[in-house]
Amino acid sequence: MTDTHLRGLYAITDARETDPQKIAHAVEQALLGGARIVQFRDKSDDQPRRLQTAQALRELTHRHHALLIINDDVALAATCNADGVHIGRHDGGLREARARLGAEAIIGVSCYNQFELARQAVEAGADYVAFGRFFPSRTKPDAVPASLDLLHQARQELDIPVVAIGGITAATAAPLLEAGADMLAVVEGLFTQPDIRAAARQFRELLFHHRDTEHTEE
Repeated sequence: MTDTHLRGLYAITDARETDPQKIAHAVEQALLGGARIVQFRDKSDDQPRRLQTAQALRELTHRHHALLIINDDVALAATCNADGVHIGRHDGGLREARARLGAEAIIGVSCYNQFELARQAVEAGADYVAFGRFFPSRTKPDAVPASLDLLHQARQELDIPVVAIGGITAATAAPLLEAGADMLAVVEGLFTQPDIRAAARQFRELLFHHRDTEHTEE
């Protein structure tokens, strides 16, 4: 998987929604609106339901030529043939995930507000790193705040794509892109909106505008 695929709107499913059909419908609306990466996040112990949802999302993302990433579950990622897995500080080792999923799998790592974690992730073979939260988040209200300086530093010093996450809306996203974010990871800014497809389209237009501006400046 080349880095060019790791760009754009990164939709993360709302963990408070557990109905597989409702999740699949919401994700399809996000994909139709322009999301290119989907992360399935479900911390429950209902393994059959989680597998059912993951398989439905695998079919959807294939159909829309998008990527499916599984949060914090290497075994589920392998079982549903996802494109990769996203791991956090306590989610198991990156090298173990690589050994299980193979060289082509996409492995992302949460680095919170710590640049040193990002350096370590790059050295261990991560495909992307994520920083945040950048804004107050109801999904993770206790998450540590991160600064734009992290994104500036990542742009200068890291050679892999960078995700910004945490309370992001279309109205607050521009500074993150300008600072160096390649992907915007969004939960509530998509999945709690009355029109998910329209919300995704707003992000897509913002991302296209930023990309066009970058090319013009070059």
